[in-house]
This record gives sequence, C-alpha cells and structure tokens, in this order.
Amino acid sequence: MSLRETVNQDVKVAMKAKDTKKRDALRLLTSAFKQIEVDERKELSDDDVIKIIQTQIKRRNDAATQYKDAGRDDLMQQELDEISYYEVYLPTQLTDEELESALKSIVEKVGATFPKDMGKVMGMASKELAGRADGKRISTCVKALLA
Repeated sequence: MSLRETVNQDVKVAMKAKDTKKRDALRLLTSAFKQIEVDERKELSDDDVIKIIQTQIKRRNDAATQYKDAGRDDLMQQELDEISYYEVYLPTQLTDEELESALKSIVEKVGATFPKDMGKVMGMASKELAGRADGKRISTCVKALLA
C-alpha cells in the first residue's frame, strides 16, 4: 500500500472513531496531495508524498511560532497537534550523531574543506538524506563541520 493510500485509510479510521481533529488534519493533507496532482498533472510517488508532508509540517511549525508570539496558545496547540498527526508518515528521522556521521562521509566524498564548499555538500546531502533529516538541521551541521 502506498503512503497516500495509508493516509486515505487513516482518514476513514478517524471518521469512524469520530476523531474530528485528526480527520480534519488528514483531510487537509489529502487536499494538498490532490492540489499537487492537479497542478502538475502527475501521479504522486511516495517520495512526492513525503515532500508534501514535510512542507506541510514546516508550514505548521511557522504558524505555531507566529501564534506563540501573538499569545494565541489555543491556535498554536492546534498546529502542533496537526504536526503530530503528520509526522507518523515520515521516515524515521536521523539522530544528531547519525546525521553528523553521514555528513562527514559526504564531506569526504565531495572533498569539501572550506565553508565556501557548503553548496556541494548540501546538494549531495539533500539527495541522500531526503526525508530522514530536515534541511535546516543538515545546513546547521554542515556549517559546523566546515567551520
């Protein structure tokens, strides 16, 4: 079963369980899938679905930060709840140690030694670690390794 089918099944399960928060959050996710399919006229692969989920999580994090700054804890909590529903579908995230060791091997492959070589490392790291580490975490770790 594809990742998209799993999300659709979970929407049905949430509907039967009368879990309106989860149902609504997953419906937003499925509508994002449909939007991309219509806009780009293509069938989504699991990698595409993972990228969409990551984008949605990033949007929710940004919104939660803004709500927190505005003192709207109720809306912030709603965004954080949606993130928790979405994270289930992502591959297991790398720990900081695993990320650092993976990036060290990429730095060696590329032959990067200076901070100006960061673009080379980021290009390869983004492909190899897609879905398993956030771009912001990768960037921070690469900066520390090349400093």
